[in-house]
Amino acid sequence: MIRKDFLKNLLPLPFLGSVSFRRRGEAKLKIFIKSAWGSDDPTRASFPFLHGNALAEAGHEVQIFLLGEGVSLMRDSTLNAITPVGWPPLKEILPKVLANKIQIYACGACCKARGIVATDLDNKNAKFGSPQIFVGLTEWSDKIITE
Repeated sequence: MIRKDFLKNLLPLPFLGSVSFRRRGEAKLKIFIKSAWGSDDPTRASFPFLHGNALAEAGHEVQIFLLGEGVSLMRDSTLNAITPVGWPPLKEILPKVLANKIQIYACGACCKARGIVATDLDNKNAKFGSPQIFVGLTEWSDKIITE
């Protein structure tokens, strides 16, 4: 029921930009977005950030967990090279993610395998993630907040 209402509220977002659909007293959702898309598909790689911004601007709490090739987006050279079809470059989307206080987690093991280091996460509101954090985010997103 909660998820169905959430999807119903999402439908107008692409047409109305950053309009908040939440009214005082309505449920505030906790949204957890997981993505493994990297530079091989710039449009899909950008979706967690674009959708995260739309959800945060609609008044919901959002956290992103990147894994697999998705962690490569934390490298500045890759981030600066990503331009999704029909959207601004990812380097222009990320500042809104930061302004919306969206926490980003990058899988620690995936980062290690791809040479992503702590300095790559600097200035991106990003931290290394783990399986325990992934499970915690899944449990966190299954709850709602009421005002």
